Amino acid sequence: MENKELVLDVMRKAGEPLNAGKVAELTGLDRKLVDKVFTELKKEGAIVSPVRCKWEPAEK
Repeated sequence: MENKELVLDVMRKAGEPLNAGKVAELTGLDRKLVDKVFTELKKEGAIVSPVRCKWEPAEK
């Protein structure tokens, strides 16, 4: 599974906004890699931030 899909899948299953540290913990990916994926997802508009420093999938 591609990293972006893995991150989005974990975020959907969580059912609440998550920060990058929590996503890294849940996926087992390196924090720097999660930050990179978050940057790509933000540019694509795939994730939104309802609360400062926390993100969730845009398609809710």
